[in-house]
This record gives sequence, C-alpha cells and structure tokens, in this order.
Amino acid sequence: MQNYEEFSENQIKILEHFVTSTSSNVFVLRNLPEVIKGALFSRYSRSSLGLRSLLLKDFILNEDTAFSSIVGSISEGASAGEDEQIMAIKKAQNFYDRILDGYGDDSIGELGGAHVAIENVSMLAAKIIEDCRIGGSPLEKSTRYIYFDQKINGEYLFYQEPIIMTSAYRDLYVEVCNHLFDTYSKLIPPLTAIIEQQFPKEHHISKVAYTASLRAKVLDCLRGLLPASALTNMGIFGNGRFFENLLQKLNCHNLAEMQDLGKKGVQELSKVVPSFIRRAEPSHKYFQTYSQYQEEMQSEIKILIEEHSSQVKPMTEPGVRLINFDEDATFKVAGAILFEQSHAGLKELQDYCKNLPDEELAKILDAGSSSRENRRHKSPRALEHANFTFEILADFGVYRDLHRHRTLTQERQLLTCKYGFFMPKEIVGTDMEKEYIEAMEKAKSAYDTIAAELPEEAQYIVPMAYNIHWYFTVNLRALQWMCELRSSPAGHPNYRYIAQEMARQVCQVFPQFERFFKFVDYDGYELGRLGQEIRRVEKAESQ
Repeated sequence: MQNYEEFSENQIKILEHFVTSTSSNVFVLRNLPEVIKGALFSRYSRSSLGLRSLLLKDFILNEDTAFSSIVGSISEGASAGEDEQIMAIKKAQNFYDRILDGYGDDSIGELGGAHVAIENVSMLAAKIIEDCRIGGSPLEKSTRYIYFDQKINGEYLFYQEPIIMTSAYRDLYVEVCNHLFDTYSKLIPPLTAIIEQQFPKEHHISKVAYTASLRAKVLDCLRGLLPASALTNMGIFGNGRFFENLLQKLNCHNLAEMQDLGKKGVQELSKVVPSFIRRAEPSHKYFQTYSQYQEEMQSEIKILIEEHSSQVKPMTEPGVRLINFDEDATFKVAGAILFEQSHAGLKELQDYCKNLPDEELAKILDAGSSSRENRRHKSPRALEHANFTFEILADFGVYRDLHRHRTLTQERQLLTCKYGFFMPKEIVGTDMEKEYIEAMEKAKSAYDTIAAELPEEAQYIVPMAYNIHWYFTVNLRALQWMCELRSSPAGHPNYRYIAQEMARQVCQVFPQFERFFKFVDYDGYELGRLGQEIRRVEKAESQ
C-alpha cells in the first residue's frame, strides 16, 4: 500500500530511532516511554496526520513535551538517566494530562502499559490482584514446579498479617503457619518415594522428563498444605486503564496488605505512566468518591446478609452444578452462525432455526465445528450467544488455577474452613495421612478462633486444601476453551475433573453442543505431566 508521507533525510534519521519503518504503512513504535505512546495515540485518533508526522510535529519538536529529556539524546542514541527521566515526565505532566483529559475517553488509558513485578505477596493477595482481569495479563509463581519449603534467616516465607501480628492471636498464627510448612516439607521425601515406586521410570523415558513429572505430581498432592499466607511472586503486564482500576480497588480494600500494595503501586507506576493512574491516588477526588461508594455499598450488603443469609441453605457437598442456562441457546447459536454471511435479521434467523428439523439444525452447528483440528482453532463468535452459570465447591488450589480465565464472570466467598478439605488419594492409607489430617485440623481450629473476631484476616491461615465456594458465568465459546485446555493430560487432576464435569453437564442439557467439546479429554492420567515433559526435553535436544 502506498505511503503518502514524505520525510527529509534528517527527519528519517530521527524517526528511525522510534519506528521500525519510515516508509511502510505498517510499523511498530520503539524506544518510547509509555506516557508518550499513550498521548501520541490519543492525539492520533483526531488528527489528519500520519503517526510519524504527528510524532515529529507535536512531540519531538514540541518543547512542552520535554521529549528529549524523557527519551534521551537522539543523536547519541543514549537513554535518559532514571532520575532525569522521572523529573522530565513530571515536568511534562500537565501537557500529557491535557491530551488525555481533552479527549474525555477512558479507553485512552488502554494505549499505554507497563510491566510490573510484585514479589513476596501472599497467595490471597495474588488472587485479589488477578480479580482485575480485563486489560491485564498476570503470571504467578507455580506451586507444581517450585518447592515452597525454603527458609530465609531460618523462617518460612509467609505473610505476617500486621493486624494479627499485633493481636492476641500472633503466636497461634505463626505456630500454625510454621506447622503447615513443616508438614509440607516433611512429606515431600516419603511421598516422592511412594510415587516413584508406583510409577518407576521406563527405560525409554529421559531422566529429566521423568524427574520433572514426578516433582509435579508430588507438589500437586502437597500444595494443599500451603496456607493462603504463603508468599509468591507475580509478573503483570497491563494497560493504564487496568492499573488504574486495580490500584483503586487495592487502595480501598479492607486488608492491610492490599492497601500497602496499592500505595506502592501508585508510587512506582507514577514513574512510568503517571497520567494513566493519577485517579487512583488517594488524594484524587475521583478515588475519594469511589472509595466512599465502595464503603457504603459494602456496609449495606453486610446488613442485608445478616438479615437474609441465615434463611438460605448453603451448598455443602464438593462438586460442580450447572444452575442457569437459556433453553433457546441451541437456536440462538445456530442463527448467529448463519448471520454473518446472510442478509437476514438475527432475530428472524434464530426464530427460523427453532422450527428446523433436528438434522438441519445439526448441519448448521456442524458447519461451525467440524473443521476444527485442535483446541487452538477458535470457534466462531456465534457460540457466545449461549451462557451458563456454574456453582462450584472445591479446594482453593483448584480455584487458583481456574480463576485466571479472563473471559468469564466469577465471584468467590471468603476463604474458610467450614466446607471441609481435599485429601489426595496418594496419601490415603499411608503413614502420611495422619500428619496431613492433623495439620488441617490444627489450621481449622486456629481459623475458627481468629475468624470469630477477624474474619477477613483469618483467611491467611486457611490451607489451600480447604474448599472454597464460587461461581462462574461463562459463554459457550469461553467454556469450550477452558474445558479443552484444563482437561488436558498435563493438568492437575482436581481441575481436570471440574473441566470435564462442566462439559459433561452442558452436553447433558444440550446434546447438540457436544460437537463443540470434541477436544475435552475425559481420560485419567497418573503422571499426567510426563508426556509434556518428554516433548519439552525432546524439543530442547533437537535444537
């Protein structure tokens, strides 16, 4: 495609440092701070100039932007020093704020982003951070590849919640957390020996692949002993809008750890994307009204819960149940499949599909599924016209794994010890069973004591094996992806079961939808990680 922009030799030399091409109609920005990228794109949407011309005219050659101080010396190709760059961004803050405020669109905050590392936070905090899932991509330290029995200065790594640590429960909290880690550490060698004896290495399997899958199996069994206070690390990439929403929620959260993370997040992100997260600062009027809204809403809900919840029977048996769906989902999906390449109305197509014979309806659904060759072949958006709500009671470890799927609505209740805990079958009937149960009962007793006064803070002492109550509302397309991914052999057996059960229950209600779950794996695997580890080793050896 023709490029209508013309640049002088000097302009080309300048631009080459900031764009991957000075002539193609497709190019990528580089060597620019996020604050400039976001402001540049927001201006771009209302300018007749091309992006490169706009970058030159309104940013590089505009003294108000402090461009050279932020980016560094163009001629020398050097980056500005950290302190100099921070000062320059602050100096130019009003300029960038005028651009972002002037267009009055929150989506402008999605045009710049940042990579943030969050270290030594509790597993409970990691879930609260990951609740903000639109616009952010988190990665968390794995409990199946990393041993969590390390000590620093003779102490296990768990969050010492400040309110508990200054209360009468301090010694109880520390003692129980240490006992959970002690039990976790103590059971690793004997469980490894038992599983190794049950599934000895076959001669054709590499030692590296076998050892990795054996470790994953052992740690999958024992992760339930880790308390929610166990420290983990996270890496997050997110756009400005994501971080603004996240920081607002953290800064008005009831737990001290979240407030501390919110404060530090504002402090650090202000050095990189200040214009995007300024409304999350506690002094900003927007944050103050948001915080007041959250506080009043939560107070009203708590009053209503005390009035009504005791009259409703709780879900007590672990499992998955499909509780809501649209009986016309099949016709809605079929009509939506036909819509894109037709000229008919969507409503008329969906009504038409209601009156079709089953074999004709099947042909339409087959058209949207029969050519899929693997789970990475995404189904048409027509599947998003079918929605399902599942209610689930399962261990916190499983919730951690399934919670990360972003295209769904999910909500959980507070961590508690009232719903019982998961016992790995590999431990049942062995000498380890008694120690595992004792650790769980000790944690429950401590939780009950602390929760009577501090129900939110008491969550930190709950081991991951204890069941948590939550729900998912998800469309068929997202459910297909989740069930096919999470039922794969490499997955943890507990979440494999939930993924399998979700697909099974939908297919029971809508047999026509079974064709959309053809890559759900219903088989059982003892060393499920082994196949993937073998492929990883073979790939490494071939390079």
